[in-house]
Amino acid sequence: MTEVDRLTYLRVVLILAGLACLALYPLMLFWPSGWAWHNGHSDYPMMIVGIYATLGVFLILAARDPLANLSLIWFTVWSSAVHGVVMAVQAVTQPGHMGHLIGDVPALFIVAIALSILMPRSQSAATPQTHNRA
Repeated sequence: MTEVDRLTYLRVVLILAGLACLALYPLMLFWPSGWAWHNGHSDYPMMIVGIYATLGVFLILAARDPLANLSLIWFTVWSSAVHGVVMAVQAVTQPGHMGHLIGDVPALFIVAIALSILMPRSQSAATPQTHNRA
């Protein structure tokens, strides 16, 4: 895969990941066993929705110029991986949360893996090139 192709796919995945983040609230409503962690009254779901909605907007904006947003993208990779591991352990150890193993847990790992695979492979590819205008 060329660096140009990699960057094109990275832009697409950033937009899809951003849209997935923005879709968290509807997913929590329509598939609570796979996306919502608290039953009954809790302030937690709206806090998570707020964080992920913000991340979603910034991922979509980062798609315009991924090379200028590498820190955000790497944050998304690592925070998704860590969040996915924590949630997987919780889903396995807490009765009633196994549905997350086919909902939000794999979604986090898919985002982390896809973004990490598509990140630039060399320092020169990750550094925006300046062009001499003569």
